[in-house]
Amino acid sequence: MSKVPAAENTLRILEYLSAQRGPVPAATVATALGLPRSTVYHLLTVLGDHGFVLHFPEAKRYGLGVAAYELSSAFSRQEPLSRLGRPILASLVDGIGESGHVAVLHGRDVVYIVEERAPRRPRLVTDVGVRLPSHLTASGRALLATLPAGQLRALYPDAAAFEDRTGAGPHTYGELKRVVAEVRERGYATEDGEVTPGFASVAVPVRDHAGWPAAGIAVTFPRENIARNQWDALASRVADAAAELSRRIRGS
Repeated sequence: MSKVPAAENTLRILEYLSAQRGPVPAATVATALGLPRSTVYHLLTVLGDHGFVLHFPEAKRYGLGVAAYELSSAFSRQEPLSRLGRPILASLVDGIGESGHVAVLHGRDVVYIVEERAPRRPRLVTDVGVRLPSHLTASGRALLATLPAGQLRALYPDAAAFEDRTGAGPHTYGELKRVVAEVRERGYATEDGEVTPGFASVAVPVRDHAGWPAAGIAVTFPRENIARNQWDALASRVADAAAELSRRIRGS
């Protein structure tokens, strides 16, 4: 018998949820693991408070949360991802003459893990280690567009979840859904003055071997440097870089 049963049962619940094809009822978890329902409900509540489990009240089911995904992908998205992404980003920046970065999703924020500043370009707010609201950034929007609807809704349950920087950008879940839908239809994400006035960004997600969003690659530039009708072509080059990083993550 474990000397720390609560810790062991918590890990068992996470392992069980990770093996399911979708969210499951708490009663199913209790039966499968041979645990009292009261224990399972208590542990699921704690896990939910910390973002490791999502509760879908309409369906009365539980599934893994963003924190569980972040924990499971920590190895691939930290130092190895930085090492793999840095030369690819450097080549992209050299080719287009504008600054770029690689960012990962962390809750409702993106965290920048690689930055390459182009020569004679101003310093940006996207230094390595900086966190910004994902719904305002191109990298964040590219990553949010890859999430299931339930997970996206759980990240943005109410208006208080929408941090503001410049007054622009989505302020409600309905507005965010429209932004995300545009990203999916277009194939890449953008932001225009929503992080820093006068600057715009174009971003594409990088997927790992399981199809999950491992990171986002973005290029940021002074708004007057690249006309809007050239953003498709720019996004194509960013997409090539994202595809190369995805290939290297998969080891192919």
